[in-house]
Amino acid sequence: MTTNPRPPAAPPLTERQEARRRRILHTAAQLASRGGFDAVQMREVAESSGVALGTLYRYFPSKVHLLVATMQDQLQLMQSQLRKHPPSATEPGARVAETLMGTFRGLQREPQLAEAMVRALTFADRSVSAEVDQVSRLTAVLITEAMALDHPLSRDQLAAVRVIEHTWHSALVTWLSGRASIAQVRIDLETACKLLAE
Repeated sequence: MTTNPRPPAAPPLTERQEARRRRILHTAAQLASRGGFDAVQMREVAESSGVALGTLYRYFPSKVHLLVATMQDQLQLMQSQLRKHPPSATEPGARVAETLMGTFRGLQREPQLAEAMVRALTFADRSVSAEVDQVSRLTAVLITEAMALDHPLSRDQLAAVRVIEHTWHSALVTWLSGRASIAQVRIDLETACKLLAE
């Protein structure tokens, strides 16, 4: 039986390329914060970040790729905040609920940006699957780091993390569409996080 070889990993970005990529992501986040998904136009992103349009497309083949990468960036910022200011609760489930509600409070301050990123995730097709998987991995890392356990997660805990991740994403969608209040989001997340105690 033959297996398809994995495509070679992309070479790491140089310092200059990484700075350019960060500038592009910062510009996309600013545009999305001001006007949501529709405000992020690739030509304007290129002009505002000082790169050629062709260069922008080499980094991000579409607006959806760009906004999913922006969500990755936002999750990494949340992770950095978590490390600086860990949750105060003692139980793992309560720590996770506190952390995820903190992310919601951050998103409340930037609802247009949150809407743009979630729409991009919703629109993502198979061509964006690697980037969407990375969003999922970063969310799982955020949850497991919030738990602050001194041992590997059990199979049941790993399953609970996946349920919490799905609940967080669903709660984000329903809140952005006006179908759930922040109070309801809190109840849903706290309910899901109780799985970590079982």
